[in-house]
Amino acid sequence: MNKADLVDSIVEKSGTTKKQADTILSALTETIIDSVSSGEKVTLVGFGSFEARDRKARNGRNPQTGKQLKIPATKAPVFSAGKDFKEKVRD
Repeated sequence: MNKADLVDSIVEKSGTTKKQADTILSALTETIIDSVSSGEKVTLVGFGSFEARDRKARNGRNPQTGKQLKIPATKAPVFSAGKDFKEKVRD
């Protein structure tokens, strides 16, 4: 499912227009991205939570050359599915 499919599904379930659904979906994703990038955790009860986690520096290898390299520490966005979401997927 891509963004257009998701917008169509929102329109069917909520009765809004495509333009309204697209605006709301864009606002939601932008808000989550802005919040997580500023260090906040975003939790949607039953759905899951979004947060940034620190990744330690580590050693790696360039697969083309085989040369060893140092991968620096960084932050990565992480999504953890909520209980209701996990149960729905399992069934």
